[in-house]
Amino acid sequence: MKGKMCMNCGEPMQGRSDKKFCDSYCRSNFNNNLKANHYTLVRTINDVLKKNRKILSGILGDEMETAKISREQLLERGFQFKYHTHYYKNHKGNVYVYCYDYGYLKLDEIWYLVVRDKR
Repeated sequence: MKGKMCMNCGEPMQGRSDKKFCDSYCRSNFNNNLKANHYTLVRTINDVLKKNRKILSGILGDEMETAKISREQLLERGFQFKYHTHYYKNHKGNVYVYCYDYGYLKLDEIWYLVVRDKR
């Protein structure tokens, strides 16, 4: 009968019958690799959200409260409309799309109004 093999490196193991890894390095490495794919997706999405926020904040700068920009200009800067953090609907029924504290309102098929949350 063949002995148990380490789930990480595949080497034969000595010791307890319920042992899964040959040492703490292999246990940590195995578990880190399991989580890596999940965290890679989260990290990628967070990077896109931060980039979208940076693009919107760059449009407004420090002085402006609002600015009008075309969809094409946003796309040229690398903005990805698919990713955002939340929506805000004002009393007029306009729906603003936000990336953290910066957002935009679609005015028509071409133009967007960029805003900053003042809270």
